[in-house]
Amino acid sequence: MAMASEAFALFLGHVPRNCKVVPPISFSRRFIVVSCKMRHSNFSPKRNEQTNRAPPSQLHLRADLDPLSSETDNFVDNNNTIDGAVSTGEDEIKEIQKDEGTSEPPTLPLQHLIKMIKNAEENILLLNEARIKALEEVDKVLAEKEALHSEIKILETKLAEIDSKLKVTNQEKADTSTRTNTSSDSSLLSEINTLRIENSVLKSKVEELKEKEKRVEMLEREKCQLEASIKDLEESAQTEEDENKFNEELQKKVKTLEEQLRVSDKEINALMKLYEESVEVFQKTLDKLKEESEKSVRDLKEVSWEFWSSLSLMVDGWLLEKKISVADAEKLRNLVLNRDLYLRETYLSCKGLNESEIIAKFLKLTLPRNSSGLHVVHIAAEMAPIAKVGGLGDVVSGLCKALQRKGNMVEIILPKYDCMDHDRVQDLKVLHETVESYFEGQLFKNKIWVGIVEGLPVYFIEPLHPAKYFSRGKFYGDGDDFRRFMYFSRAALELLLESKKKPDIIHCHDWQTAFVAPLYWDIFANRGLNSARICFTCHNFEHQGAVPAHDLKPCGLDVDHLDRPDRLQDDSSHGRINAVKGAIVYSNIVTTVSPTYAQEVRSPEGGRGLHLALKTHSRKFFGVLNGIDTDTWNPRADNFIKAQYSYDDLQGKLINKDYIRKQLGLSTSDPSQPLVGCITRLVPQKGVHLIRNAMYKTLELGGQFVLLGSSPVPHIQKEFESIAENFKSHADARLILKYDDVFSHLIYAASDMFIIPSIFEPCGLTQMIAMQYGSIPIARKTGGLNDSVFDLDDNSIPAELRNGFTFVNADEQSLNGAMERAFKYYKKNPEVWQELVKRAMTIDFSWESSASQYEELYHKSLARARAFAQT
Repeated sequence: MAMASEAFALFLGHVPRNCKVVPPISFSRRFIVVSCKMRHSNFSPKRNEQTNRAPPSQLHLRADLDPLSSETDNFVDNNNTIDGAVSTGEDEIKEIQKDEGTSEPPTLPLQHLIKMIKNAEENILLLNEARIKALEEVDKVLAEKEALHSEIKILETKLAEIDSKLKVTNQEKADTSTRTNTSSDSSLLSEINTLRIENSVLKSKVEELKEKEKRVEMLEREKCQLEASIKDLEESAQTEEDENKFNEELQKKVKTLEEQLRVSDKEINALMKLYEESVEVFQKTLDKLKEESEKSVRDLKEVSWEFWSSLSLMVDGWLLEKKISVADAEKLRNLVLNRDLYLRETYLSCKGLNESEIIAKFLKLTLPRNSSGLHVVHIAAEMAPIAKVGGLGDVVSGLCKALQRKGNMVEIILPKYDCMDHDRVQDLKVLHETVESYFEGQLFKNKIWVGIVEGLPVYFIEPLHPAKYFSRGKFYGDGDDFRRFMYFSRAALELLLESKKKPDIIHCHDWQTAFVAPLYWDIFANRGLNSARICFTCHNFEHQGAVPAHDLKPCGLDVDHLDRPDRLQDDSSHGRINAVKGAIVYSNIVTTVSPTYAQEVRSPEGGRGLHLALKTHSRKFFGVLNGIDTDTWNPRADNFIKAQYSYDDLQGKLINKDYIRKQLGLSTSDPSQPLVGCITRLVPQKGVHLIRNAMYKTLELGGQFVLLGSSPVPHIQKEFESIAENFKSHADARLILKYDDVFSHLIYAASDMFIIPSIFEPCGLTQMIAMQYGSIPIARKTGGLNDSVFDLDDNSIPAELRNGFTFVNADEQSLNGAMERAFKYYKKNPEVWQELVKRAMTIDFSWESSASQYEELYHKSLARARAFAQT
């Protein structure tokens, strides 16, 4: 057993006195790793922690340890002590390596390696002897174990006999208790006590035997571990010898490789010189090409959409004046649509040339070109910022710019109002040729003006008609509005026909241009203007252009043919025609300005009598939420506000708030006092009674109120003029009863909250603009408001989409509740309010998404037309 302990100690790194070993530094890395691995497999982490604390001085082995004695309990502790010694040995090796300045074992001479192997072989022999002695000891233990088992069986038999005797004795005691005397009882009790003592002694011996049996099992496990350790040591010695041979062969190969590397280095150096010379030449060429490319890209970026729009108008002017052919005009339009670099360079090279010379140079570029973009013509009564009354003007300019940015060729046709903002039109000029259009049984000439608005090419039609339809100092409001815009719609189609344009889409807006759809299909398609599909957008179904049927006759349409239930006949009154219904029937695509409003107008109340027509043509009817022009409405770049700002720096908003208070003469004593804004037309649709209530409720809640807007309804305008007079010198309220586009920017930038209490609202843009400027909307859940404003307290809406406060019923109580909740958050939860402002400002209300939806509708309609043509 002592020999086995010595062998086990040798394996763990502690060497007995009679074993020959080389110093620890001579062990290879592999041998050290194996030893560590075996040590860790034999002892738990807890024991290793104990070992690390054991000093080397405690190392001593017990060769005379009796496997069945009580001293065996200390065996595990001794093993832990050995483990500590090994750890200490490894630390010494690491220290030596550290002194030598390397983490690898030092390279030994061959004689030392041979000596080490011989010593290892001697140690293996000693280990074998130790193993034999250990096996003999185990055999003795097993023999003792069998004897113990026999003794246990004998003791168990005696216990069974004693238990039987005890039972008999107890029974006899019970039977003779009344008959036996005191002396017999005493002898019986004495015998019972003796048996109990013997029973206790036997039980203790059984427990001792079981304990010894456990120790024997432990020794058997240690025997198995010892045998495995000896086997690993033998394999390690063999591996050491193989590794030496491998190292010798490896050194030979390394020398060969070093020689090959020296030769390769010379070749690589020569090739590197050639490569560096070629790279230098290539880099110079690349830099030159890159510089030229960057110059071309820079030149193209510097060319704005205004430039290409002016080229498009110039080409159309040449065509209308019959200076170029239709085919050449179409080719030049394709070049403009593709933003052709050669076309730009040709134009820039034409400085100082007369018109005929310029045309000659342009005609040299008329090679066939294809474009993936669409040619879209919008015919409308409004366009911001030059001719704007309501949201229609914003939609036309915003949608057209977004479509243009997507690579489409977009043109707009407007009436030439004498009251439009001519200063906002770039390069406005009149073409020499006029366009004739039919009206009231005769032909009237029209002057065609061209100009650029917001980077878009715009055609303005000025009728040379005695009625001076668009030279009256206002956009709408005359008793002959139906005739004015019917005339304009026909003249717009005459312009397209005369200029030989082949648009893919003609997009008309509201009842003012609803006549375009029946005119196109009943008259102009037969005259050659037949390339387009018609898209009609109704921005508000309250205005439908319904008049007596005979009022349609001046534009040349067949009244008898159209005054039918399935054509233009008004569903609410026979003998009248409905312009919007005609557009619904005759257009290929019909849209309105929000998904919710598209659902609302399918009801009799929402559709204002057109719900049946919409139901009949429901497959081509869609709701597309409007966007806002983020170039115009952008607090980061708005030149109309006092201080620009963004969602991550709201200091500018406070500056604008202070500025507008001083401008309007409002109190500035409390910078944190909430300011409520409202910009609207004062008409019943907008909830006039709720706007009035919001004004007084704001003052009640301790806020300030600013209203910008006017009313075309006389009694409403008069009522608000009276209120404005009462608040003329009030410290917390002002009413500006007109529309001022510049001042509206300042109200959006200064206000903390924005009131939109509409009775119905097809889309609404003010709530989107307000959020863009960090003004939180308080809106009624209807139409587009329901699609864009989501209540902060509505748990059915994802938290990241909540951006305002809403109410359902169109009454003062519901509005008051929403306002009270908004003021409570503003005053008592400033952190939540700031997060709400930032979230609202980061929502994308641009036209990009809406323009993509319109593009998809355009393409689908054109695809259906092509498929139908092939059948």
